[in-house]
Amino acid sequence: MAEQLKLSKKDRVAIWWRSTFIQGSWNYERMQNGGWAFSMIPAIKRLYKTKEDRAAALQRHLEFFNTHPYVASPIIGVTLALEEERANGAPVDDKAIQGVKVGMMGPLAGIGDPTFWFTVKPILGGLAASLALTGNILGPILYFVLWNLIRMGFTWYTQELGYKAGSKITEDLSGGLLQDITKGASILGMFILGSLVNRWVSVAFAPTVSEVQLDEGAYIDWDELPAGSEGIRTALEQQAAGRSLSETSVTTLQDNLDSLIPGLAGLLITLLCMWLLRKKVSPIAMILGLFAVGIVFHVIGLM
Repeated sequence: MAEQLKLSKKDRVAIWWRSTFIQGSWNYERMQNGGWAFSMIPAIKRLYKTKEDRAAALQRHLEFFNTHPYVASPIIGVTLALEEERANGAPVDDKAIQGVKVGMMGPLAGIGDPTFWFTVKPILGGLAASLALTGNILGPILYFVLWNLIRMGFTWYTQELGYKAGSKITEDLSGGLLQDITKGASILGMFILGSLVNRWVSVAFAPTVSEVQLDEGAYIDWDELPAGSEGIRTALEQQAAGRSLSETSVTTLQDNLDSLIPGLAGLLITLLCMWLLRKKVSPIAMILGLFAVGIVFHVIGLM
């Protein structure tokens, strides 16, 4: 019977330390994939003995990956467990590993930003700043020490948590649990992606469809406003009451599209990009193409 391959604590510590630099080679094509692959190298060296197997594993982990840099740790832990089972002969294929990664990275990214950037960092920053304003040198030192203790403690603990949880997942490979989790993670990842389209993809078509002259009293008469701050206050009150800022109500093509389906143009562009990706079009070519199209449409007045 072949000896079971197992990642040692030393291996996991090396991976944890490397994950600190997951943003180091961030790029527009596959984002954190370089940092992710760099983090996985100690595991690849431990689990795979031949050059071909190591190259295949490295290639597998150079696929697209992007999440909050700190909450990548539990995903790393689960992935380590899957790679360990695969190296020991379990039926874990590339699709299963990538499906779990993609399915976890979206939801966890939504947790990482408000937790670290909008809660922990402002609290520590406020504490450190209050000390620094009094001339206390402990201000910046305290911030540096506490932030790194929290950050590094969280990433180590959650990586180990993911590793142990991943081991339990792979115990029921024959029962289809991994397949169910992979499918569910993929569905959840696509759901999160879909919900972000309207938020992150913004398209505005500039052509004017109609111009309607408003009746007197339906708009702010700027010439009749009092001078100074009183005029500003009056204008704000009139705008809050529903008056238009100008004498003409202009309806653009984008206004009509938004009244039909808000975010329709952004959704169509997203679907087009997904179709191009399936046709093996380079993401870099797509980015440059969108830049070119945007510039041309702006010059001709379409956007």
